[in-house]
Amino acid sequence: MTVRRVMGIETEYGVLQPGKPMANPMLLSSHVVAVHAARESGRTRARWDYDDEDPLADARGFRLQRASAHPSLLTDDPEQPAPSGDGPQELARPQVEEYEDPGAANVILTNGARLYVDHAHPEYSSPEVTNPRDAVVWDRAGEQVMLAAVRALASTPALPDVALYKNNVDGKGATYGTHENYLVDRAVPFTDLAARLIPFFVTRQVFTGAGRVGVGQRGERAGFQLSQRADYVEAEIGLETTLRRPIVNTRDEPHADPARWRRLHVIVGDATMLEAATYVRMGTTSLVLWLIERAVAEGGAGGALAAVDRLALRDPVSAVHQVSHDPTLTARVELADGRRLTALEVQQEYLTAVRTALAHVGGTPDEQTQDVLTRWASLLDRLARDPSECAREVEWLAKLRLLEGMRRRENLPWDHPRLAAVDLQWSDLRPERGLYHRLLGAGAVERLVTDAEVERAVAHPPTDTRAFFRGEAVARYGDQISAASWDSVVFDVPGASTLQRVPMRDPLRGTQQHVGALLDASPDAATLLAALGA
Repeated sequence: MTVRRVMGIETEYGVLQPGKPMANPMLLSSHVVAVHAARESGRTRARWDYDDEDPLADARGFRLQRASAHPSLLTDDPEQPAPSGDGPQELARPQVEEYEDPGAANVILTNGARLYVDHAHPEYSSPEVTNPRDAVVWDRAGEQVMLAAVRALASTPALPDVALYKNNVDGKGATYGTHENYLVDRAVPFTDLAARLIPFFVTRQVFTGAGRVGVGQRGERAGFQLSQRADYVEAEIGLETTLRRPIVNTRDEPHADPARWRRLHVIVGDATMLEAATYVRMGTTSLVLWLIERAVAEGGAGGALAAVDRLALRDPVSAVHQVSHDPTLTARVELADGRRLTALEVQQEYLTAVRTALAHVGGTPDEQTQDVLTRWASLLDRLARDPSECAREVEWLAKLRLLEGMRRRENLPWDHPRLAAVDLQWSDLRPERGLYHRLLGAGAVERLVTDAEVERAVAHPPTDTRAFFRGEAVARYGDQISAASWDSVVFDVPGASTLQRVPMRDPLRGTQQHVGALLDASPDAATLLAALGA
């Protein structure tokens, strides 16, 4: 049993130009990405490779017709042919106008991440990692990448100042995503996977929510709630990510060998500044996925699967809102069998099921898995006893403590605009402005990773996934790479008659152990490709 699996986090950042609230967010976002690209000038000219992307493939077994799709779903490039085969592939050299990617701000970073403009927001998509702690490290690295772009814009008189916020709402009815990705065994039927995850996703906001001032999509009702994303959930299952957002997203785009894996694309989570909140969110979700995979493979895992199946909710969408709107954690959601449980009780059932499966399997969990289990149990116990005990680890509670102190001192109602301003300022990436950073400096929130680890992750990829090959290839041979994606790197070697694609369909190959010595022995891309071909 382990929390280890291939995972990652995509974060769209809120963007504003101070003093100009009506500034074009697409233009501001493009500036953020472009200024980072300028800092990397000379390292790489690679564009993003859309060849293996198909955002209209649905995990329920069909493909949405392009003519019927909302434009926000069309994140691929329909002009590019799809690749085939597993070895290095020769590709026709494109014409200049086809090679360039006009209007798309896109950078492939040396740490294996992607930085680009998505739906009028700058997005940092972390490299693939294999455990929740590394997910925190490279997520924090993304904050530093974004902060460096903010600093660079502020120091350039010809460009606008930009403020970035790691949050999910703009206070005017719009939301933007923080998406989690987990590689899951393709043998698990998707309908079973979705059904067993929905109650978990509905109730995990008790310890994963970032907190939000206002209730309703436009904050039209006064109050405070657990999650920034909850009010924007409108469906149980679906392909959309910007309209009728579902609890379980059905995009079937694994960025890996589709015969072996599917990529679970989770869009209901909040962006969290607290490291412990991000860590527990990724860790507990990975454990539930392990439970489902193992139980399917072994026929129930000692009854654990049956216990999870009994947690089906009567109305999951309403339950998402109900849980988020109840900071007392006492509201009871109705299950399909008529029982009524609190969110904490549902989570306790999941924890018990995981422990049951662990006992059935036998053996001792690795250190990080045991830590996630211990934290999960401790959080549920303390949240039930006295939620304020968890303010160092749970973001909505840390934020609520700050807001309640302000309300008491100044006698402010929940609909006072100053509270909404504090909510926004909480997630400001600038340490001198962000309220989270003040708590961090005061030692009021828990740290899990070091500044040195984060600083290294800004420039360097994880060593135990294919992100190592992608990031190192960009760092070493960037001027000889024409394109890259999650599952391939396309080289453009001077003098070669064709481009050459190196596919990476297995996310656990291309690691430092696998190709580190080969990269060290290859002074240029031609030498590397010759060695790979051999």
